[in-house]
Parts: sequence; C-alpha cells; structure tokens
Amino acid sequence: MCIFAPENVIIMKVKPKKFLGQHFLTDLAVAKRIADTVDACPDLPILEVGPGTGVMTQYLMQKNRLLRVVEIDFESVSYLRREFPELEDYIIEDDFLTMRLERTFDGQPFVLTGNYPYNISSQIFFKMLEYRDLIPCCTGMIQKEVAERMAASPGSKTYGILSVLIQAWYDVELLFTVEPGVFNPPPKVRSAVVRLTRNQVKRLDCDERLFRRVVKTTFNQRRKTLRNNIRPLLGELGIDGETLLHDDLFSLRPEQLSVEDFINLTKRLETLLA
Repeated sequence: MCIFAPENVIIMKVKPKKFLGQHFLTDLAVAKRIADTVDACPDLPILEVGPGTGVMTQYLMQKNRLLRVVEIDFESVSYLRREFPELEDYIIEDDFLTMRLERTFDGQPFVLTGNYPYNISSQIFFKMLEYRDLIPCCTGMIQKEVAERMAASPGSKTYGILSVLIQAWYDVELLFTVEPGVFNPPPKVRSAVVRLTRNQVKRLDCDERLFRRVVKTTFNQRRKTLRNNIRPLLGELGIDGETLLHDDLFSLRPEQLSVEDFINLTKRLETLLA
C-alpha cells in the first residue's frame, strides 16, 4: 500500500528492492515537479520507466496524454493495478532494457521519463540513443554525478563517454537537484533531474559505429594522451598510424576534445581505412 501522510509526504508499504536499485520517492511536491518537466514536450505520449507505486505517475496521468508505464517489479505492478485501475491496459510488465520501443506507441515518437533505477541509469540512456528517432525528449531523475557527466563540457573532469555520445544527439539541461531525504530508502548520493531534447542532427558526418568505438576507446584511460589510448584501436583496424599520431591533436587527453573533434577524428580514420 501507499499511505498519504501530512506535510506532502507519503509512507510507502511496497518494500524497495535493493537488487532493482529502487529508491521510492516520498515527497509529492518533488514528484509533481519532476512530472511537470514533460510539459516542455507537449502533445507527445509518455512512457514512464519504473513507476514503482505511482507517486510520479499520478501527476503524469493529469496531463491528458496517452501514458504507458513499464515496471519489472511484480509487487509494484500489483500495487499499480489495485490502486490505479484506469492504468490496467497501460502497464507494461517488462524490463525496459530489453523492450522493442518501436512497438510501445505503434512507431510514434514519445517522451521518456521516470525516477530511473540508479543501478541502470546509464544503460537507460544508451538505450535511448538506440531509439533517438523515436524519443525527441527525455526527462527524469538520476544520480547527480551521472547528470553532471551528461551535461559536462570539454575540459571538465566529468566529461567522458556519456557526455560525448549523448551530446552528439541531444541538448542536455540539468534542471534541479534533489536531496536524499525525500526517498525511501535514502540513497547515499544526491540526485538531479535532467531534460534531454533532440538536436537538429539527423546523422553524424562520419561512420557512427566507428565514432562510438573511437569515443569509448579513447576514454579507456583518460589520464593518458589520445596518442597512447588510440594505438590499440589503430592496430585492430589495421591502420599504420605512426604518421597520423605525430599530429599535435594526439598530445591532448580525450576530455579536451569536443563532439565535433571526435567526429573529425573518426573521419580521418575512415580515410585511412578507404
């Protein structure tokens, strides 16, 4: 059950499960504030990941938009069916990470949102990237550290793989932070709410698969220079890159490169592969 208590706080009776990374939101004001982040993407249907006991769901239901929720926890699903009978036909009991998202709204674009399970938040965003043409807008709550990595600029200590791959396709806004005390159980980290909006890029001006490989390889050991990090990849690709590696670019560390720099680097490797 979910019992409403004074001072805008609720007491949860569904037991949070550590192995699912569950931290149930208990502050109704915060839940509404997160739900309202989807208003920047009007008219589109909404898919909520990990609704738990519907604390945020109840406010999404007020948007008068088609809403589906995906939940893997059988206890939470039972609760949602009992307490929100109008959701019965819109509850997807499944693992979001294995879903075929093109089937969710019959191939139509949608907004992705949720109080995302912290143990798989990065995987959720990588899944989003796979379906970027269907997800023009994504909002939700994650660990503050992950949010900062997503929004980081080149040169920052937090700039890395997630920063580059997401910013290639989305504009990232860090909207506000959330303290541990509004969760049950309280996480050991602070949280943050983000909004990602698709940019105008339809396709990268390079081989996108090679681009992802270059980004992931060069950040393997971020304290090393690009020259040292990329050597193994050149060997795997069969590229004699000694002349290439004399370029001053390769004296930089990967966090000093912008998204455009990574695209240009990928194009240079493509030329050597041709």
